[in-house]
Amino acid sequence: MPADSFSLKTIAVPAFGPTLLYGVATGAILPVIALTARDLGATVALAALVITLTGVGSLLTNVPATVLTTRFGEKWALVIASLWCSAAMVTAALAPALWLFALAVFMVGMAGSVFGLARQSYLTEAVPVHFRARALSTLGGVNRIGVFAGPFAGAAAIHFAGTPGAYWVGAAGALLAGVISLKVPELRLPAAGTPGGGAGSRGWAGSRGGGTGAGTGAGPAVPAPTVRSVLHSHGRVFRTLGLGILLIAAVRASRQAVIPLWAQHIGLDPTQTALIYGVSGAIDMLIFYPAGKVMDLKGRRWVAVPCMLTMAAGLALMPLTASGTGLLLVSLVLGFGNGIGSGIVMTLGADFSPSPGRPQFLGIWRLLADSGTMAGPALLSAVTALASLSAGIGATAVLGLLGAAALWRWVPKGRPGYGQPAGNPAGEPAGPVSGPGLPPA
Repeated sequence: MPADSFSLKTIAVPAFGPTLLYGVATGAILPVIALTARDLGATVALAALVITLTGVGSLLTNVPATVLTTRFGEKWALVIASLWCSAAMVTAALAPALWLFALAVFMVGMAGSVFGLARQSYLTEAVPVHFRARALSTLGGVNRIGVFAGPFAGAAAIHFAGTPGAYWVGAAGALLAGVISLKVPELRLPAAGTPGGGAGSRGWAGSRGGGTGAGTGAGPAVPAPTVRSVLHSHGRVFRTLGLGILLIAAVRASRQAVIPLWAQHIGLDPTQTALIYGVSGAIDMLIFYPAGKVMDLKGRRWVAVPCMLTMAAGLALMPLTASGTGLLLVSLVLGFGNGIGSGIVMTLGADFSPSPGRPQFLGIWRLLADSGTMAGPALLSAVTALASLSAGIGATAVLGLLGAAALWRWVPKGRPGYGQPAGNPAGEPAGPVSGPGLPPA
């Protein structure tokens, strides 16, 4: 399909359908993980630790996920991850002991890492460069819609089946995501003389969607790069722009914690807190596509820097609020800031990722983002314990300012083009190319 005639509608179901269902699956169980752990005998502190196992599972699986995606290709990685997640949900629903339930939660995190890497790699290959940010922003927005809807589906199931009902909703959602993933078209052609198998066994013979690689089967196969080689060849990108990605993730993860914590601090009841959090999330979901369009037409910096500045401003203002109205207004600012940044981490990762070697690069990229997701709340907790909640929120605001500075410095300015972006090997057409950029490592 010519780039000028490309429409997201042509890939909407295979690209976004699994993501929506997977988001519903994970969203359905998030509110009840701690409750289930408590029912199985966990203390409050241990229940909180069990919740973190999804993040730990994702963090530890990011790099191994590249092996699976490279070996079998994006389509089958999506199917495998969905089935693994569904099995984990069933295990969680039936777990008779806390250790088995904790293992199931960890498995959900593992599946999420593989699923996230495969869907990002797939869209990066399948969508023309000039539409990339809109596609990835839509991907992020659809996932948020699923996660937002999941608790409501889970609540309906809990009404009839008790707490395990949420996990059965999760199992069904993940299974359906895997079924729809079977409709995802293959992107890479088999290398000559190689039986079926995945991208790794096919020697990265070429790409239909990305327009990159060695061709469509002509010429000798090129062995897939290793994580070590990609880390070495793109080390400067990871050390510079990767820092900005880590800070984005840290601020976003902290935002999810500071709204309920500050609401409790100023005396709001759980119902008011939930409403404020929900309205903030709704604003977040409404603006993902316009943000992606701005990134495609104006450049990534037009969204990346305002995203961090807006969230930093919201966090800085939060300790000054003393009522539900004030917190609501600040939460709207945070939701807007997070919403305009929908897809920014995935888009920048896609822009700088090489082909061949894209899954390996994106695995490392996601590792940086997940590290930030773990580090942000940890910093908030540490500063709050040493000083106060206001100081902890202020420290998170400083992270936002540092992130804005890093993104201003290292995200190329100007409208994205079709030339070689900084950090990519020669001949790889992707991403923004004007501005100072980053020299190859």
